[in-house]
Amino acid sequence: MSVLDLAPVVPVVVIDDVETAVPLARALVAGGLPAIEVTLRTEAALEAIARIAAEVPGAVVGAGTVRTPADVEASARAGAGFLVSPGTTPSLVDAMLACGLPFLPGVATATEAMALAERGLTELKFFPAEAAGGVPYLKALAGPLPDIRFCPTGGIRPGNAASYLSLPNVGCVGGTWLTPADALASGDFARVEKLAAEAAASR
Repeated sequence: MSVLDLAPVVPVVVIDDVETAVPLARALVAGGLPAIEVTLRTEAALEAIARIAAEVPGAVVGAGTVRTPADVEASARAGAGFLVSPGTTPSLVDAMLACGLPFLPGVATATEAMALAERGLTELKFFPAEAAGGVPYLKALAGPLPDIRFCPTGGIRPGNAASYLSLPNVGCVGGTWLTPADALASGDFARVEKLAAEAAASR
C-alpha cells in the first residue's frame, strides 16, 4: 500500500476526546478521505487509533508525530495502518523499517531526502512545507530527485493545496483544516464530511 495514493488529502487530526474519534473518522471516510493521520500529541491518540481501526470500515488510520522507536511500537500495537514522522533519525528509521508498516519519514532538505533514498525510501513527508520553501522548493527538487515523491504537510490550506497537488513529485498533501476545533467540540461532523468531500475533489 502506498499512503501517497490513498487520497489527494490526508487529514491531520488532533484528538483530545476519544469519543469523537469514530464519528470523526466516519465523516472523513464518507467524504471520500479514507487515510486519516491521528497525531500522537494527546493522551487520547492511541486509543483513538485503536477505535477507528476497529470500528470504521474503509478507514486507513495512521499515527502521526511519530518521534521514537517506542512511538512506532505503541502505534503498531494500537492498530495503526501507517506511520508519519515530522523528521528522521537513524534509530527511528530502523524501527519503522522493522515494524513492517508503510511510513512517511519527514524531511525538509534535499540532503535528508537523499539520505533516505540511499536506504530505499522514496515516499517522504515534506515538513514544514510552507516554512521550508513550499511549492517552489518542491518544484526545484523534482529535477535532481525525480524518483522521490512527497506528502507536503505544514501550512497547507484549501487555497494552496491545488498548487502542491499539481506538482509531479507530490502524491498527496496533509492538512488540519478538515477538522476544525469548533466542529469537533460541537459534534458538527456533517461539516467535517462536507470539507472532506471538497478536499477529495481537489485533484
